[in-house]
Amino acid sequence: MWRVIALLLFSAPLVWAAPDRPNILWLSAEDISPHLGCYGDPHAITPHLDQLASEGTRYTHAFTTAGVCAPCRSGIITGMYQNSVGSHHMRCSAKLPEWLRPFPLYLRDAGYYCTNKTKTDYQFTKPSPKEIWDHPKGDWKKRPDKDTPFFAVYNFTGCHESGIASEGKYKSISAVLTDEQRQDPAAFTNLPPYYPDTPVVREDWKRNYENITAMDHWAGEKIQELKDAGEYENTIIFFWSDHGVGLPRAKRWLYDSGTHIPLIVRIPEKYRTAGQGVPGTVSDELVNSVDFAPTVLNLAGIELPDFFHGRAFLGAGLTAPRDYVYGARDRMDERYDIIRAIRDKRYRYVRNFEPLKPYYQYMNTPEKGATMQEIRRLETAGELQRAMGQFSAARKPVEELYDLETDPHEIHNLAADPGHAEKLAEMRKELSAWQYQVGDIGLMPESEIERREDAVDSTYAILRQDGDGSTFIGQLVDVATRASEGESAFPKLIAALTHSDPAIRYWGATGLGNFAQAAQPHADALQPLLADSSAAVRIAAGRALCRMGQTEQALPLLAAELSGDLQWARLEAAIALDYLDETARPVLAAIKGGLVKQPNKYIVRVCNRAANDLEGTTNVVP
Repeated sequence: MWRVIALLLFSAPLVWAAPDRPNILWLSAEDISPHLGCYGDPHAITPHLDQLASEGTRYTHAFTTAGVCAPCRSGIITGMYQNSVGSHHMRCSAKLPEWLRPFPLYLRDAGYYCTNKTKTDYQFTKPSPKEIWDHPKGDWKKRPDKDTPFFAVYNFTGCHESGIASEGKYKSISAVLTDEQRQDPAAFTNLPPYYPDTPVVREDWKRNYENITAMDHWAGEKIQELKDAGEYENTIIFFWSDHGVGLPRAKRWLYDSGTHIPLIVRIPEKYRTAGQGVPGTVSDELVNSVDFAPTVLNLAGIELPDFFHGRAFLGAGLTAPRDYVYGARDRMDERYDIIRAIRDKRYRYVRNFEPLKPYYQYMNTPEKGATMQEIRRLETAGELQRAMGQFSAARKPVEELYDLETDPHEIHNLAADPGHAEKLAEMRKELSAWQYQVGDIGLMPESEIERREDAVDSTYAILRQDGDGSTFIGQLVDVATRASEGESAFPKLIAALTHSDPAIRYWGATGLGNFAQAAQPHADALQPLLADSSAAVRIAAGRALCRMGQTEQALPLLAAELSGDLQWARLEAAIALDYLDETARPVLAAIKGGLVKQPNKYIVRVCNRAANDLEGTTNVVP
């Protein structure tokens, strides 16, 4: 009898013992919207992810906290909104408080083997990827033994916007496709109305879909690796994207096109809680990307730290589902544009804190794309139709409100519609409350963050010098909001000019500068700020006075700030000069001087753009 048992044991395939705790696998893609077959997309070719959805749960209302990779991924790894911890600007480096531990450290403490392959775009240097992960560039197969549970992240980078813009990269990524998986650009029926319907744009749309099919092929390989190792039924699988498609008016933006993402979760039966993860289910629960960290810890049975902004949406002991998801846009490479957004299951509200700036600010990276170049070509020719042309406007509305049920592309702004006044007021209030709750440091000029950061233990602490910071944060949210309200806010803005904190003075000067013609009688109140201790305040006052026509002192001051001590103040000054157009011509030499010996490439880019505009040149910089 024992010989029979032994024979059966040794002839059976080798399968690893099921761990008491689940393995967890993340499959992450860059720059894609829910253009998958399982989401009902008629053009998608994604059989492996469609199969995963049929075995798990597909989320229809999952959103990221930003429309661009690094700020969003910093929120994912910390479980906190990027505009709270200071990782909100694209290509910045926040100083995290000691108590803020990236969530994989909690998994490692609990005995998980944690790997990431290979994207670690977190916007902070401490702790480093080597400190966060057991292996920041490895995979789960290298764990010490087969009984050790793992948390493994794989990141597919082929769908990045560069995979659309670069023909070489596109060809390399899509080389795995069969002839049957190639797309016909003319056959697409879902080109968004805010894009020109031209062969150039359709080619980019095709590349997006073919890169997604290549990504699906990769996802299938990663899933098969689990099956081959006998770990498929021991592993919870998440598939998600870091933000929307890598094309204009999507990537970097807070509309659904930039923040609505695919999210699929497959939970093996033995790890399901209260019917969660039933195969083939669809959930319309609102999920924000800051929810990923607490959800993983909850599924692993680890107590959640109290600093998380996110909530667990799977596992035991869940809190009430969200009513809203939030998003923030701040500096994108070389251009600032403070935008905040809130969305419920039907409506999205957008607040533009810098409405004088156009939607499509000139930025080196997106301008290289064929679709953006096509938009620019048709702008020049005056051939953009309404839905396309509204995003080429010279300025933005202060508020935007969209009904996603009737207007899925968010092109009909309802903010001025009396029939939606109640909804507008509700979401306006909720957005301000969220900014107050998380401590929105994105409302502070970056040069002020740079100036203050070393004096405190973290970027997060800058707003919290009076204990929890509630008084100051409330003042900051209020004055930043009033800076785009017009003449009715002038008394508050004028009072802000003498506030003890430079960030408040900055918004006072900015608000008056936004409405320079009406604010001219108050120019004398701005003059003292040209000598302010804060570079950000000096620049805001100089911008305001130049817009009022009082350039004698203000314009040389802005030029001088191009060589100041703070790198981000240099960028702020360059941007102010760029938007002054012909008014800045007397300091053209200083602007051209800003093309050399700068601490970052962004200052050079803005100075180059300003010089090109003034001289009619087309010089290119990296």
